[in-house]
Amino acid sequence: MSATEIDPQKLEAVMGQAVLDMGAAISAPLFVIGDRLGLYKAMADAGPLSSTEVAERAGVAERSVREWLRNQAAAGYVNYDPGADTYELPPEQALALADEESPYYLLGAFELIASLYADEDRILDAFRSGEGMGWHEHDHRLFRGTERFFRPGYKGNLVAEWIPALDGVEEKLAEGAKVADVGCGHGASTVLMAEAFPASEFHGFDYHGASIERAREAADAAGVGGRAKFDVATAKDFPAGGYDMVAVFDCLHDMGDPVGASAHIHETLADDGTWMIVEPFAGDHPEDNFNPVGRIFYGASTMICTPASLDQEVGLALGAQAGEERLTEVIKEGGFASVRRATETPFNLILEAKP
Repeated sequence: MSATEIDPQKLEAVMGQAVLDMGAAISAPLFVIGDRLGLYKAMADAGPLSSTEVAERAGVAERSVREWLRNQAAAGYVNYDPGADTYELPPEQALALADEESPYYLLGAFELIASLYADEDRILDAFRSGEGMGWHEHDHRLFRGTERFFRPGYKGNLVAEWIPALDGVEEKLAEGAKVADVGCGHGASTVLMAEAFPASEFHGFDYHGASIERAREAADAAGVGGRAKFDVATAKDFPAGGYDMVAVFDCLHDMGDPVGASAHIHETLADDGTWMIVEPFAGDHPEDNFNPVGRIFYGASTMICTPASLDQEVGLALGAQAGEERLTEVIKEGGFASVRRATETPFNLILEAKP
């Protein structure tokens, strides 16, 4: 290819983007290290600290911490004072990196991402064969990372925004209702609802046995084990029970047969019940999602969601960016009469389906 066919400004933009991506990629394990060693927590609310002070507070070696701090400063996550040779974690960054109860906490995402590098060869094989890769087959960090990634958003929005946006559901839950949380994983969403609505009973279902064990532990630790029960079951065979509400959180698109799941959920709902579907935010056309959030979700969909669906019966493989129009089609194919967008966040679509 001759030089005259190359636009130098476009080439410069490509190289600039690649440098940004390389910086993000090589820094990702450093977020995991900062998380696991408690480096961010050691710096939170502490003001300016030397690298020695950070290391002492975290109980680790100074020389490694010094290099880690410089990476974090280069990215703008910590502030550096060259005159004093000190580093400070600003309060905004502390909310995202040090406070696990904050709705802005994001370190779970890096644990999730780290798991995918361990699964690279399996995903490569899935590309070649088209047979997919089951959720249960992933590196163990995926399960905990997923819980830690989604829980802050659920904590910030589920009880305060999403449930009130549903027609009459908040009142039912306050009075006493029966709820199924299908594809509950480690039970973060189930436990949050049980804590908020003590008059109601909650049943979490997931096909992954290890996640169900973790969900039971979480419910007991939160003091809601008597009202939040967990059992191994799929979205197509969990027990019927005349549920006032069924919820699925960020997992409908992972299912091999989401239409079959929709049909089973329709059968298990009370006549005046509600199905709440929480899915990653997406527009209806691919180009609608060519943005930073869509990039993350397409990446997760390539490595996790689409292979998970392809590994199951039917293997519809909706993908994490299916969009409201396609999701509505799937839900109505299962027998639901009406579907509407109840609310949204920059990261989630919340749909309400009625029988």
